[in-house]
Amino acid sequence: MSNRINGLAIVAAVAGAALLSACEPPPVNSVQRGYRGTGMVEVYRPAAVAAAATLNAPPAPSAAASPDGPRASQVFKNVKVLGDLSAGEFAQIMVDMTAWVAPQQGCTYCHAATDFADDSLYTKVVSRRMLQMTQHINADWKTHVAETGVTCYTCHRGNNVPANVWFRSAEAAKMPGMLGNKAGQNAPAVQVGLTSLPNDPFSSFIGANEEIRVVAPAALPTKGDHPSMIKQTEATYGLMMHMSKSLGVNCTYCHNTRSFASWDSSTPQRATAYYGIRMTRDLNSAYLAPLAGVFPANRLGPTGDVPKLNCATCHQGAYKPLYGADILKGHPGLTGGVKVAAAASAPG
Repeated sequence: MSNRINGLAIVAAVAGAALLSACEPPPVNSVQRGYRGTGMVEVYRPAAVAAAATLNAPPAPSAAASPDGPRASQVFKNVKVLGDLSAGEFAQIMVDMTAWVAPQQGCTYCHAATDFADDSLYTKVVSRRMLQMTQHINADWKTHVAETGVTCYTCHRGNNVPANVWFRSAEAAKMPGMLGNKAGQNAPAVQVGLTSLPNDPFSSFIGANEEIRVVAPAALPTKGDHPSMIKQTEATYGLMMHMSKSLGVNCTYCHNTRSFASWDSSTPQRATAYYGIRMTRDLNSAYLAPLAGVFPANRLGPTGDVPKLNCATCHQGAYKPLYGADILKGHPGLTGGVKVAAAASAPG
């Protein structure tokens, strides 16, 4: 009998070790961010913080160019976005963009080698639109990026395509089969913390404008009255897992655990996140989705959509991209305003 008990104890110990192996390894640090008893504690793993710090190191600044002299539109041909810069400032931003986006390929990643004014390469058309998008963010979304702003490097980090983009789920587009539509559940994915939550919370919430809610105003709401059904709640938690992982924080960075829905007891960061969600929707719908006819097939997703933004695209594990480094300074061409009405125009 004792041998059997010992055997069961060993099996339980092995099973427990296997379960715990999926948890965060020690050491883990915590920081109290609110009144005691409110559950407002941030949990940090030093190894993850160190990895994020390496990934979010800002690029070396380039020497500022003189704003004096002839305008870029007077010196170069076919300059549609940055023509008001001086020729020196224009050359500087082109050099910096090469380092930020195409350090291996150089200028010919976007430009035809025989004629830099030629628009035949899709990468040039896309990069022009991305310049307009960057100007729009810095001028019109200060509610999220404040005065720090963004540059091409914020997302690209030396890669042609940012490391963190998303496409519409191919499974979500399928017709339900004999067992119904799993809606992306029970298929663990990194973007939702390897949970069984819906693994495409992006199409509805930041690719479209579906409400992000978990609490319905009625005891027994219906789909027609309010979208906060169980399926909606699970998708919302999937998005929250993505945001937590993308910023390297836990839920209490924005919410108070006594009432996740209450704005009165939430932190100021929740308002910043609110505007970030709306900014991302704006950028995906007004700047990226309209480029579907410009991107080649090999750059499109399984359902034919373009790569789009989410929180991880900029943040990459840091509560502020590049931990708030001011890499916009010295790049006046990226701070101009492009209004939302203009953003809806055709690319080109």
